[in-house]
Amino acid sequence: MTSALNEGLIVFDDDGNEVVIPAGQVDELLVSLKDLSSVTVSACPACRSRVVACLALIETAFVSAHPSTCDLVDLAEEAPTLHLYVFDADTTCRHRGWHDPGFEEWSEAVEEHLAPARCIS
Repeated sequence: MTSALNEGLIVFDDDGNEVVIPAGQVDELLVSLKDLSSVTVSACPACRSRVVACLALIETAFVSAHPSTCDLVDLAEEAPTLHLYVFDADTTCRHRGWHDPGFEEWSEAVEEHLAPARCIS
C-alpha cells in the first residue's frame, strides 16, 4: 500500500488494494452508509476500525450518493476474500476493548498491509 494518509479511513482488501476516504469526507460517507453498522462483521468499540462483509457493503452502497461508494463497491467486488478491513487513521486507539475473533483477522491484515508504511503497533 502506498497511501501516505494520516487522517480519515483506509478501506482495504487482503491483497492490499485500498480506497482512502479523506478525513473531511468520512462523516458524510458514514452517514450515507448508516455508519457501516449493517455490514460490520467485527468492530472496535472505541473507534471506527472494523471488518466489513463485502457482499453486504455492495448491497448497502447502492443507496448511497457519496462519491466514494463506487470505489468501495469496486474494491468489494474484486476482493479476494469475503471481508474488507477499515482502518481509522484518525485515532491512536489501541483496540483494547475489541475482544471477538474478528480483531485477530483485522490485526493481521493491518500488520501485513499498513504497518510497514505507517509503523502501526
